Amino acid sequence: MLALLTQTESASSRRYQPPALFSIRRSCALSAALLPLSFVLPMFAQSARAADDDAHAAPAVFVTGAREKRVLDPNLPASSERITAEQLQNLNVVNTEDALKYMPNMAIRKRFIGDENATISVRGNGTSQTARGLVYADGLLLSNLLGNTHSFPPRWSMVFPEDIAQVDVIYGPFSALYPGNSMGATVAITTKMPTKLEAMAKVQVFSQQFNLFGVDGHFDGNKSTAAIGNKVGDLSFLLGIDHLSNAGQPFVYASQPRSTQAAGAAAIPVTGAYSYTDPNGAPATIFGVNAEGAEHAVQDQFKFKATYDINPSLQAGFTFGYWRQQVSNSTQTFLRDANGNPVYAGLVNIGGYQYKLPESFFAPAASESENQLYGLTLKSRNASGWNYSAIASWFDVSKSIAHSANSGLASNSSGVATFGDGSGWKTLDLAADYKPAAVVAGSHWPTIGYHYDNYFLENTTYNLSNWRSNNGNDRSGFNNAFAGKTETQALFAQDAWQLSQLWKLTYGLRYEDWRAYDGVRAVPGASQRYADRSLAYWSPKAALAYKASPDLTLRFSTGRAYRFPTVSELFQGSLTGSTLVNNDPNLKPENDLAKELSAEWAHFNGLLRLSLFEDDVKNTLFSQTNTTVFPNVTSIQNIDRVRSRGIELSYAAEDVMLRGLDLSASVGYTRSIILENSKNPATVGKNFYRIPLWRANLVGSYRIGDQATATLAGRYSGRQYNTLSNTDVNPDTFGGTSSFLVFDSKLTFKPSRNTELGVGVDNLTNRRYYVYYPYPGRTFYLEAKVSL
Repeated sequence: MLALLTQTESASSRRYQPPALFSIRRSCALSAALLPLSFVLPMFAQSARAADDDAHAAPAVFVTGAREKRVLDPNLPASSERITAEQLQNLNVVNTEDALKYMPNMAIRKRFIGDENATISVRGNGTSQTARGLVYADGLLLSNLLGNTHSFPPRWSMVFPEDIAQVDVIYGPFSALYPGNSMGATVAITTKMPTKLEAMAKVQVFSQQFNLFGVDGHFDGNKSTAAIGNKVGDLSFLLGIDHLSNAGQPFVYASQPRSTQAAGAAAIPVTGAYSYTDPNGAPATIFGVNAEGAEHAVQDQFKFKATYDINPSLQAGFTFGYWRQQVSNSTQTFLRDANGNPVYAGLVNIGGYQYKLPESFFAPAASESENQLYGLTLKSRNASGWNYSAIASWFDVSKSIAHSANSGLASNSSGVATFGDGSGWKTLDLAADYKPAAVVAGSHWPTIGYHYDNYFLENTTYNLSNWRSNNGNDRSGFNNAFAGKTETQALFAQDAWQLSQLWKLTYGLRYEDWRAYDGVRAVPGASQRYADRSLAYWSPKAALAYKASPDLTLRFSTGRAYRFPTVSELFQGSLTGSTLVNNDPNLKPENDLAKELSAEWAHFNGLLRLSLFEDDVKNTLFSQTNTTVFPNVTSIQNIDRVRSRGIELSYAAEDVMLRGLDLSASVGYTRSIILENSKNPATVGKNFYRIPLWRANLVGSYRIGDQATATLAGRYSGRQYNTLSNTDVNPDTFGGTSSFLVFDSKLTFKPSRNTELGVGVDNLTNRRYYVYYPYPGRTFYLEAKVSL
């Protein structure tokens, strides 16, 4: 097994093969490596754990309202957590990502309700490392692996919360069924399908009071959802629509370091500026809300799903999702001259010191996008014997336009527009497994399969004579462009071997063949095309479980995982004048050796889990400054070695101490340290970016009879750093990443079987906390739901 933990790399000049084909040489190599499994494949016994299958062939589920208890699943090679639709009803959930905000050792970077760039952080993976996590909905990939920053979040919008049956989180890269992007966690969303005529309508309104610097006001929004579905003979279908409109609080402020230059005669005396200390402890001055400013988001979603039972053991499915978003970014200057007129740009005199404000400080912006998701599934459903599944998906960014003005002084200012139309991804997953009628010692539970994905990204920026132009006719000049594609093919095999009544070994192997191609960057008068690259790696996995008692299971898991560079990491970079700089098409993939030791104890009306984990990652992909060259270069680079170690304790139970009281609680400690960094040696020994030492969650729900439930929840995140050098010594301010303890509450009341009312509050104590941007203040919720 240790020998399998080494890597192999193919020649970069290797010729491309069609998606479903591998060269004879690779096929022979794979056959040799899988030889140990060949002895057990004829003995196919049972599929490897349903939670693994959820992400590849998650079954359609209709939740009837019966309470589900978490139970031990000894076939799973890693720690996992689950939240059900019934539990979500008792939380303040507006967007799909809200379902995860109380998961153990996990955080959601969500700046406001309707934030398109909501990302997750889990264990030693920060909120900006979005390519280190997988999100599936009924086996369809929602992870946006076109990039690895906040700008490439999962496409949560393809699932509306009322459509969720359950959400499973599988920690770490210990399953061979998933690619190396599972280094953080795999989120498998299972949605509902009706078994009879079902209809639902829900309305939510929300409002927050926000006060920071020169902003003091209410920011309000609303959301409406409706769905109808039925099962007619062998055909089941569900149709849903969703509309959201919300004004987010201002979260980016125009600022400059505190001036020491005496104001000259040309500087206009102004009032309204705010003095503050920036995250690095330096004095600074804030002038207003700048171009990113306050976002007003309008989102519309349409969802159609259908399944058809071809025969009692074979089902076909189709999914179509449409999501549209329009965002306007407003700006605001706090500065006023002697006559009370707003001041936006130029030389100003603040307290006798001179500042020069660029015209772009208060320039507005807007964006619009349309996305479609297409999915096809075919799967068998035999109670025993062979089962097969095939899942194909296509995520199409059919429209993507981001406009920004060059100046805030005129409504028809010139500007730029970036077009991302034609980007997206395609996937194909084929799998086969076998189920026995009975499980005995010596049985095997193997699964084999094939995976294909293709990511393609195109971004072109034009200069506009009028920044508000929505069409190509007003493009006054080409500015820059970049494009590229990545493709991965994989074969995987995994077997859960019941060694005896007490011992189980789950082991697997994944072979991935990756290539990047058609990479190009261009500016006026210059362009750069990049050579194609290809890499191949083996990723072995193993987990040994011991059932120490009927209620206690111990498990040790280990696995190698490779996370390949994304298109934007390879080809986007940045621009200086007309020179292409700061991107590296030869970035190495991240290489993680993960380990976990866990104990799961079914006791106290629930499940108690203790997990020790370690991720030792070579070649972490991250934006940093190379200080070993002159001039210094800031770009996406490989950090030689980052190690994350930690411990998690989680508990979830029903009827704790008194009937009707349900609790879930967790605490996690993670120490993520940079061990080697040849390009920036000063960061060695420092804490990695945005990984808090401590996270803790507590959710208590009390069922008051059959009609009402009261919930109180708390979220805690400890000290973390916004820089690799850990120089941000003042984190509790704008631009910093602060620790926080916030409380949420909700009262859910059901006047009748078909109606439901809810009132809730997030951030009950109105805690001001930051993830560079200020998070929302105290937010009130009202909701009403009617169902058939």
